[in-house]
Amino acid sequence: MTDIQDTDPTEASTRAVTLIESLPWLKRFRDQIVVVKYGGNAMVSEELQDAFAADIAYLRYVGVKPVVVHGGGPQISSMLDRLAIPSEFKGGYRVTSTEAISVVRMVLTGQINPQLVSKINAHGPVATGLSGEDAGLFGGRRRGVVIEGVEHDLGRVGDVVEVDPQPVLDQINAGRIPVVSSIAPDLDHPGHSLNVNADAAASALAKALGAAKLVVLTDVPGLYADWPNRDSLVSHLTSTELRAMLPSLESGMIPKMAACLEAVEGGVETAAIIDGRVPHSVLVEIFTSKGIGTEVVLG
Repeated sequence: MTDIQDTDPTEASTRAVTLIESLPWLKRFRDQIVVVKYGGNAMVSEELQDAFAADIAYLRYVGVKPVVVHGGGPQISSMLDRLAIPSEFKGGYRVTSTEAISVVRMVLTGQINPQLVSKINAHGPVATGLSGEDAGLFGGRRRGVVIEGVEHDLGRVGDVVEVDPQPVLDQINAGRIPVVSSIAPDLDHPGHSLNVNADAAASALAKALGAAKLVVLTDVPGLYADWPNRDSLVSHLTSTELRAMLPSLESGMIPKMAACLEAVEGGVETAAIIDGRVPHSVLVEIFTSKGIGTEVVLG
């Protein structure tokens, strides 16, 4: 770390200006819950993992109440390959067999979750790991997928249909950062677990917590009105505009934008998808006037 006495006065002044620019947003989000869905490239790059962990710790230390929800698609695929368990996708969803759900649980709750908690806790003992299966946090129900008018079974895949936010609120009230893995107990089959979409799980949790903001990290700069025209990036849109666009979006973008739509229609003030490949994108989104990516508001 640079010694304060060795800092160039001009550089120090520039840093001060940057800090002051964040003042309205510090006032806006202080004591507010912000739910961040973490995944994609940001999860597999060591440098981006460290930057993300620093961002989340920073939010906590300036008085924001961050909650992290994570998936783990790349790591799950890698582990299934290593164990010679075939991966199959239908309609953008991973078909999850009884054999595969054990791997999903192991990777999400046993590998990714403690790694992320550890990285955040490098900045102080503030993060704690939770699973959607802990203390009735999530309740799930199996779902299929319709492809060209035909319903397909996805196995142990489901939607989050119930959320009890109390386990997360207990951690927040204790001054901790809850880090939640996106797996849920099957309400219709006690003792069984379901692989749930992390975007949708983050949205459901944000609504249940009355969060001020939902931030979804993804692998693109944001939503494009006319993909692949890179000049068509949409920085701001209303829920009405998004609902009209939703059917025409790329399949990979639909779950993320649907999560944002459901969040703002469920009482979350703003939702945004941002590029997780950009270091410190979470802080840029929350503490600058322009933000980064695509923001959705009710309207």
